[in-house]
Formats: sequence, C-alpha cells, structure tokens
Amino acid sequence: MQLISINIGKKETLQNGGKVETTGIYKLPVHESVQITSLGIKEDFIGNAKHHGGPDQAVYVYGMQDYEWWSAELGRTMEAGTFGENLTISGLESGTFNIGDYLHIGAVTLQVTAPRIPCGTFARRMDDPQFVKRFRAAERPGLYCRVTREGIVQAGDEVRLEAYAGETISLVQMYRDYYEKEKSRESLQRHLAAPISIRARADLEAALNRSSSL
Repeated sequence: MQLISINIGKKETLQNGGKVETTGIYKLPVHESVQITSLGIKEDFIGNAKHHGGPDQAVYVYGMQDYEWWSAELGRTMEAGTFGENLTISGLESGTFNIGDYLHIGAVTLQVTAPRIPCGTFARRMDDPQFVKRFRAAERPGLYCRVTREGIVQAGDEVRLEAYAGETISLVQMYRDYYEKEKSRESLQRHLAAPISIRARADLEAALNRSSSL
C-alpha cells in the first residue's frame, strides 16, 4: 500500500435548512510533507468537535479501492479528499480491517479505533439527501485512527499493515452494531474489550450499565 494523498480542510460553510454550519469536510490535497501529531494535522479544520477529531479520531483514512467502488456506483470519478479523509491510501479496503489494526506510514503509526458514521453534513457535501443511507449500505466506512507514533508523512510513503494481536472486533461488525438499538451484554462486552474510540466506549459503557440495572 502507498500514501496517495494528504488532504487538509479549511473552514467552509454549508447551508443546513435555514441555518449555516461550519465544516472542514471539504478537503484538498497538499503537496508538501505534513506533521501528524496525537491530535492529527494541526492545519486541518474541525467543524464539529463533538463528533470529529480528538485523540481517538485524530486521523481519518480512506482507501482507493473503496473510492474505485464508489466511482463505479456513482458513475463519476472520485477525487482524493472527497469524503473528507486526511489520508488517501492505495490498496486499502476499509471493510477488511479490525479495530486495533496498525498502519505504519513513514515515521507515523496509526491505530484503527472506529468506522466513520455518516451524517447530514456528509450528505449535504455530496449534494445527495439519500447519501447517508447509501453510505451505510455500502459498508465501506473508512478508518478513524488514533496516533500512536507522531511524525512526518508525505505522499508516496509506503504504508504497512500490522494486524492487532489483542481482543478485537471487525470494523464492519462495529459499524453494523452501531445501528442496532438493542445490543446484548455479550455484544457490548465484546466491543469494550477492543481498543475502540473514546466516544464509542462512553456510549457502550453507559448501555452496559443500563443493562446491568434491569
């Protein structure tokens, strides 16, 4: 695998009904090397810090194999950065990953923590009110990652996958389970045993506590 593109978003606005929202989803490739820290790329704008960014969703990764699938599905070429990812990687298909898997990119190491859950901002960016449903059904969510080793990356860097050796679940299973309203205690415990993101962990721990009180 290879790092094809590094993409950074500036502050932009989107019309949301009668409101105007700020977003960093419009990301464009940069041609220079970039420093990746524990909080991601400093220059990248985060519009909604409640749902995006932070130490466990510091970097969003999307693969060219998934983009090729979408290009065929939508009948048009999909450019790097279209889905708001920071890093676009060749040979990567997000549905094949497990939570905890590592990506070694140049001097940087990322660890997969969560799938991307599509939102209304994403649909508005794609100019398709049905795109949240389409994205969910495709099960090609991309990879949210924490940074376990900071450093500098540049387009062209080799990317190496290291499978996580501890308890885990597949990225696709975590993605599917997100939409399940009622999760069993066994499912909740399986998720919590994996190195999932802070946001997901808080929600699942609350659900497990509720199930214990019943």
